[in-house]
Order: sequence, then C-alpha cells, then structure tokens
Amino acid sequence: MKRIFTVPSSRGNVMKRSERAIQILAVLNTRYPQVKTQLLYRNPFELLVATILSAQCTDNQVNRVTPELFKQMRRPEDFAAASTADIERIVRPTGFYRNKARNIKACCQALVDHHGGRVPRTIEDLVRLPGVGRKTANVVLGAAFDTPGVVVDTHVARISNRLALTRHNDPKKIELDLMRVIPQKEWSDFSLRLIYFGRETCTARKPKCPGCPLETICPFPRKTPQISS
Repeated sequence: MKRIFTVPSSRGNVMKRSERAIQILAVLNTRYPQVKTQLLYRNPFELLVATILSAQCTDNQVNRVTPELFKQMRRPEDFAAASTADIERIVRPTGFYRNKARNIKACCQALVDHHGGRVPRTIEDLVRLPGVGRKTANVVLGAAFDTPGVVVDTHVARISNRLALTRHNDPKKIELDLMRVIPQKEWSDFSLRLIYFGRETCTARKPKCPGCPLETICPFPRKTPQISS
C-alpha cells in the first residue's frame, strides 16, 4: 500500500507531501532564482574529477586544488598514466586524499578502457565508474549534460527530512522520494536550492527558523525559537 506523508498545516487541516513539496519549490525558486554548482570546471571530465574530490570537502577548497591538478593532468589518459603518489600530492588538501587519488586514477582508467576517454551520459554507466556514486553521477548529469537528477548530499538529506519530504536516511531512498514529488525538470535545480538553503538558513546545528521563508510550511518539531528582546 502506498503511504502518503501528511502534516498539519498552519490552517489546521492536513497537507499532503506532494502539496507541501510544490509550495516549498515555489518559495525556493523565488529565493534562489539562479543556481549552479560552485565547483569550477571547463568540461564534463573536469566536473567529474572535481565532484569526486568534493566528498567531505568544501567546494572552495576543491577549487583551490583543481587548477594545478588540471594544469598537470588534462585528460583521462594523463591521470591513468600518472602515479597515484603524484595525484595524492596535489589533491592532499581536499582530505581523504589517498582514497580520492586511487578512485580518480581508477575512474580515468575505466574511462579510457570502456568509454574512449569520454564521460558517459547515463547514470547507469556513470555509477559503474570507480569512486562514482549516484550523488556524483547526478551532479555531472545535471551540470554538464543538462539531464535532471536529484543530488542527495548532507544538506539535501537533512532538509528533506526536516521538511517531511522523506522519512529515510538512505540517500537512494531520499532521492526516490524527492523524485516522486518534485517535477522532473526541477530535480537538479531543486537539489542546488536545498544546498544553498542549507548553507544559508537551515544549518545542521542551529537552523535559523525565525524569519525562515519556509517556517509556516516546515513541520520540523525542533525549530529554533525566536529570542525575546
């Protein structure tokens, strides 16, 4: 049986999850009319590598590393031929650099061996690459190929739960829940808007609930209270 998530609205009646999602979408579209990934890249391959590096690292830090990285290694063939130690040396500031260097080298070897050195355009092919999960694949598809996909990072996972758009913690299940209630053409931009919103307002430890544009829609039970003057 299909479950319908509902929460009380400010008017005292019950709002379906799909209705709430459309209201949230409208508010965030107004607040963030223009959104794009903050990672710097010149082509799909650079975006793929940068997104792998962005795991548990800020976009700004990745952007400080990638100019030197892509100066020394421009193509998948260059990374595949390089030593893991050489890649590690450059990507070290992004953290977890040993795993990232291994994944990037293996990913590039797979691109050379199976895709002619080109980044594939389907999520099925992307997630088969070493070091590439659904989040990375959807970032690349949305930003590089204009193919909508729901990107579930920590901000999206946290906020979609607070907004009762999902009851799951597993990224794949969150992705599927959001896909059911957000129009397909909005998937990529909606994910980015949640990320912008998570950095600015709905922060992890102390969300800025008073004055939040979603305050009357959001059913989160542990909202930050208004501080009396």
